[in-house]
Amino acid sequence: MNARTQAWFWLLVLAVALLLVWLLSVILLPFVLGIALAYALDPAATRLERRGCSRTTATVLIGAGFFGAGLLVLLLLIPPVAEQGADLLQRLPALVSRLVQAVGPLLARALNAIGADQPEGLHQTMAGNLQRFTKLGLGLFQSLASGGAAVVNIATLLTITPLTTFYLLRQWPGIVATVDDWLPRDHADTVRGIMRDIDVVLKGFLHGSVIICAALAAFYGVALSLAGLDYGLTIGLATGALSFIPYVGTIFGLVASVGVACLQFWPEWIRIALVLGIFLVGQLLADYVLTPRVMGSRIAVHPLWLIFGLFAGGALFGFVGLLLSVPATAAIGVLTRFFIGRYKDSTLYRGAGNG
Repeated sequence: MNARTQAWFWLLVLAVALLLVWLLSVILLPFVLGIALAYALDPAATRLERRGCSRTTATVLIGAGFFGAGLLVLLLLIPPVAEQGADLLQRLPALVSRLVQAVGPLLARALNAIGADQPEGLHQTMAGNLQRFTKLGLGLFQSLASGGAAVVNIATLLTITPLTTFYLLRQWPGIVATVDDWLPRDHADTVRGIMRDIDVVLKGFLHGSVIICAALAAFYGVALSLAGLDYGLTIGLATGALSFIPYVGTIFGLVASVGVACLQFWPEWIRIALVLGIFLVGQLLADYVLTPRVMGSRIAVHPLWLIFGLFAGGALFGFVGLLLSVPATAAIGVLTRFFIGRYKDSTLYRGAGNG
């Protein structure tokens, strides 16, 4: 089999795999989560094996510890977060009305300052559009949260994901050996090298992101609550969770917290500035302390490339695509660097006389 035939074969395999993910994306979420958790927990299981534990014992200990700790955290956080979330949903239309009342005059003065004509009924138009948007969003959220499909999906997630994680974590070394045995013998060493590079980037990014997200969630949740901000705990935890996507968590948290602070504390500028200062400190902490110490220079995934991958994965495959986009962007980045290196070593780059 020549190189061109091999290339067409692997492109066909990739196309079939993408087609299957697209067709089965509705049911893949618990399995994708299980694979991700097994991959993330495998180093801990390997360390326990080296200390004399069997693979099954290590899997049980790590699985029980991980899911037990997660359940404990959920039991501690769900009551206050659910209470704040329900109150926020109930008060959201009133908050939007107050926001319109505050922004409307400022917008009118800005239009007058630049000499633009103020549209007739600007205030009423803004209020109506924001109210309709709010009601639409609330209706969509309530339908998703109360629908029978949502209950089934949550139940499936809570049952299938731990089972998938347990079986994959227990059999991970055998799975790796099986996949290694499938590699084409002529290129096995090259593929192993590429996979090692992908593994380094992916593990460093995932482990670092989990630590950073947890630290930011704790910092923002506690700091905003101590500052007396309404829904501070909910906003802080959501900001930490969304910090997995570069800049998105910070933008969401900044807009949400400062917006609520303006509505809650106006005209007390000191308290509003305190909330703004909390996010500035959090961003400095993430950029100059956590990221360099936790991730270092191992992560070669550019934030813009990651954001593009997340949007592309979500558009193509939904929420499953969001989960798959992180390893996909890491793998594509490693492959791109590999092929650029091969290209620069080839006569196509150097020229026929410089080979």
